[in-house]
Amino acid sequence: MELQLIEVYIPVHRFERFLKEVQEYHVIEKWYTQISDEEQLVKILIEKKYAEEILDFLEVNDRGQKDIRALLYNISTYVPRIEVEEEEEQEEDPEEKQKEITRASRHELYNVVQSSSTSSLNYIWMLLLSSVVATAGIVKDSAAIVIGAMVIAPLIGPFTALAFAATLGDYNLMKRSVLTALYGLAIPIATAIIFGLFFNLPINSDEFLARTHIGLMDIVVALAAGTAGAMSFAKRVSEALVGVMVSVALLPPAIVLGMMLGALEFEQALTPLILLMVNISAILFSAIIVFWISGIEPIKWSEIQVAHTSKTYALIFVSSVILILAVMIIIIQF
Repeated sequence: MELQLIEVYIPVHRFERFLKEVQEYHVIEKWYTQISDEEQLVKILIEKKYAEEILDFLEVNDRGQKDIRALLYNISTYVPRIEVEEEEEQEEDPEEKQKEITRASRHELYNVVQSSSTSSLNYIWMLLLSSVVATAGIVKDSAAIVIGAMVIAPLIGPFTALAFAATLGDYNLMKRSVLTALYGLAIPIATAIIFGLFFNLPINSDEFLARTHIGLMDIVVALAAGTAGAMSFAKRVSEALVGVMVSVALLPPAIVLGMMLGALEFEQALTPLILLMVNISAILFSAIIVFWISGIEPIKWSEIQVAHTSKTYALIFVSSVILILAVMIIIIQF
């Protein structure tokens, strides 16, 4: 059982009513103390799967006045240990049981996404270093070096943020995510272009040649990478492994594309370009689907309508791009 602790700072005149209303939610334990003449502190221990409903309640209950402040903490240990009653397990709705393995709260995910949607000096340096390492790995035909580059490439963040923004209909977040994602692709491509201007293409490298051929299976790989990345993000587990999966789909084809552009092989550059576009579209498509299925949406009616329109149009757009590129792949193969 995953536990979280919510600290709620609430005005004294709203405290009694708050205690009565919070009883309707799945609260394991709560403690409260008065920290000043105007404010009470309430600590609420809950299961992680119920965090979002309480945070939504706090958000609505505040009515935009910003009188209520809340902090969310992950709890690694709680003594005495909480045992789940067998009767409760049997009475639990199958749908609720399924939600138990889905995701963290929307508020927690949004906080992570905001940092992933902005570029920083560290982000640029990590991209530059991973691009150099990936280029060296492709030239030396070393899968180990290429994998090492994928480990340090921070490409999963902005694309996850973009899919998350499309799901919520947050257009400001979407704009920032697009710009950061473009940075994430421009740096490795530019690095590889510089290499292609001064060195011959590594035509004897299997790592290079692997990105000059494309098939429908590449779409399946990209869909799997996007799904794994979105599920990892939603559950807030380690992103290292799925970061490698996403980088498999994005970093190497971007490097090969840059090499060919630098060598002025524009016709040959079409294949890695299509591969890169397929991977981007498939990753976004699968991530939006995962977020949609897991129930990520705003709580206000007007925002829900905007989010529904946003994710619908986003899915139509990326699925159309995937279909067009799939047709191009079939034409190239035959």
